[in-house]
Amino acid sequence: MTATKAPTEPPAQRPVRRPGDRLFAGAARGSGIFILLVLAGVAAFLISEAIPALTAAPSEIPDGNGLGPYIGPLVLGTLLGAVIALLVATPLAVGIALFVTYYAPRRIAATMGYVIDLLAAIPSVVYGFWGLAVLAPKLVPFHAWAADHLGFLPFFAGPASASGRTMLTVGIVLGVMILPIISAISREVFSQAPALHREAALALGATRWEMIKMAVLPYGKSGVIAGSMLGLGRALGETMAVAIILSGGAGATVNLISNSNPSTIASNIALRFPEATGIGVNTLIASGLALFLITLAVNMLARWIVNRRADFSGAN
Repeated sequence: MTATKAPTEPPAQRPVRRPGDRLFAGAARGSGIFILLVLAGVAAFLISEAIPALTAAPSEIPDGNGLGPYIGPLVLGTLLGAVIALLVATPLAVGIALFVTYYAPRRIAATMGYVIDLLAAIPSVVYGFWGLAVLAPKLVPFHAWAADHLGFLPFFAGPASASGRTMLTVGIVLGVMILPIISAISREVFSQAPALHREAALALGATRWEMIKMAVLPYGKSGVIAGSMLGLGRALGETMAVAIILSGGAGATVNLISNSNPSTIASNIALRFPEATGIGVNTLIASGLALFLITLAVNMLARWIVNRRADFSGAN
């Protein structure tokens, strides 16, 4: 008997790429390269314009004390306002996201989601006027109480502001402004929690909160952190709301309830740039370079956290 020859597999053929596919791939690649070039161009501009301030004598800097003492309080004020906003907004955003996703009836949940997302469309000037005319006077009694009872802490050392235009007020306003960002991302992440995990927890007799604690929060933790970092990036760069509320100009201080508040980098640039000339312009651009680096670091950290979440292999 002659041995039968095993059938050979046909050689693998390369997929045929249509002109539309090639056009789309080229456009996507070009868009990615373009945004990188824009980012590199912004960085190059900031560095080149900041070099005169970096190499100038301390007496030539507007305050006469050098670039470090000029930018340092602004960095502190920027970080203080952003951290307060994050502490205010994150718990509220997570609670809202959980209520909309797992507790509210479907019609109410949809309406609440739209309303919360609309908060992101309100101009920052409106938030600034609201903080100045409504929130600041309402916080004056709290400022006085904090100075009397919590004055041993450096954050509430006093004297309490009589106008309410303090870093604490700014932080709360920024918290309201970044609330829609964190809430929207948290809602999306919580809604994608694996259904098998949620149903298994409920089948074992867990309450709704126990199910959320065991199946939803562990899955959505990295997404909440990433959303918080994106909101932090927004708070770091906010300008008009801070400029309207805060009467900054003091040195580096962590006192949150007094009139002596360090300004933020963005609001300081907005207020001083129109009258700045010469080395003053380069000094403001140098402070903008510091803000650029801080914001870039925050967004890179958020992207790293989001990429970690992509490795999750739970059931769907």
